[in-house]
Amino acid sequence: MIAYAISDPSTLDFHNLSNSLYSISQKADMIVYRDKQSSNYNTNAIKFLERARELSFNKILIHGNVALAFELKADGVHLTSTQFGEIINAKSRGLFVVISTHTLDEAIKAESMGADMVTISPIFHSPNKGEPLGLLKLQDVCNLVKIPVIALGGIISQEQIDKCKKVGASGFASIRYFAN
Repeated sequence: MIAYAISDPSTLDFHNLSNSLYSISQKADMIVYRDKQSSNYNTNAIKFLERARELSFNKILIHGNVALAFELKADGVHLTSTQFGEIINAKSRGLFVVISTHTLDEAIKAESMGADMVTISPIFHSPNKGEPLGLLKLQDVCNLVKIPVIALGGIISQEQIDKCKKVGASGFASIRYFAN
């Protein structure tokens, strides 16, 4: 089961970045640098990648910026659900591509366009993310999409992870699970 950490300003302390990332690496296989607030995103991405590369992550991604991910030699990019047009660009640069999806149709589209993996969300209640899709919708996506499907949204416990695995998810992604 893939354990995918989504970083957030609430989970990373750039004054003690090595310790923050080390703590996350004890539970996560993959990590993405995501910060929708910082005016220092590019500078922080460099620091993030330097420190994360010292740890045991299988993949280290940059959120939403194909050019930056390529320039900094990240393993890949995590695209938002409004960035389907960037899948081909990212793949042409040799990047591993994860894209956020919220419906079965989006997941199928992402697969057909060459994405390596999709997140589907929100599975469980997550603050400000709308009505949860639930486990049955997750199962539908897992049954009809051949690339890895990563459950996202409101995952904070091992019990939820186990439920996602039981319905066929290849992994899970979370901010709060890795912050604990």
